[in-house]
Amino acid sequence: MTVVVLAGERGEKVSLDGVVIDRDSPMPLYFQIAQQLEQAIVAGTLPPGGRLDNEIELADQLAVSRPTMRKAIETLVRQGLLVRRRGLGTVVMARPVRRPLALTSLFDDLTSAGRRPSTEVLTLERAPAGPEEAAALGVPEGTELIAVERLRSADGQPLALMRNYLPPALVSVDRAALGQHGLYQLLRRQGVTLQLANQEVSARPALAREARLLGVARGSTLLTIRRTTYDSAGRAVEYGAHAYLAARYSVEMTLVPR
Repeated sequence: MTVVVLAGERGEKVSLDGVVIDRDSPMPLYFQIAQQLEQAIVAGTLPPGGRLDNEIELADQLAVSRPTMRKAIETLVRQGLLVRRRGLGTVVMARPVRRPLALTSLFDDLTSAGRRPSTEVLTLERAPAGPEEAAALGVPEGTELIAVERLRSADGQPLALMRNYLPPALVSVDRAALGQHGLYQLLRRQGVTLQLANQEVSARPALAREARLLGVARGSTLLTIRRTTYDSAGRAVEYGAHAYLAARYSVEMTLVPR
């Protein structure tokens, strides 16, 4: 089903005149509405920051009941594609980021895709390695590491909460550089040749602090990636534990027969 949704600029109200409902379809009406709005957001037809009318007005536009419209909106709120903001109403979030499976940084991928990455450095400190970091980097527990936590946004919308651990004997980073550049770019500038990485992808609900920083409801689905990166000498040079909003981020991979 092709949908053409009339869109406004950031902060302006958007129209749902292009949403088509098939009342003879076995598919529930709320799902038809949610699916078409999701397609429009992913395609960029509904712009980030656009505001929807209230549920009563939207229900009248589409000639459906208010509970049907509310359920469609709540479906997209749970997916992170819409957000309810006091004083603004229901606002469209940014389209999802699709990231290729390659040894690249999120900063570089966003830049290559024409998105506007921005970074808030939450913490930068020296900290003893816990069991997880020690095992990933192959160092004894308690070894001093550089611990970095950053909030990465795309086009002004929070996307990922990123924690990285680095051996201070191999690299050095500062807050200003981390706010302007990707971590891998900074490592390469210091002569580190990134050769390969092992990573694990999983999912879990957002904790309270994560939800607050990412601007979503507690319990929203996060896609988590744990990655250990090695240089050309086989040394572990970085361990990352990242949490991405699943509704705004996906990993693409190509599979070949064995």
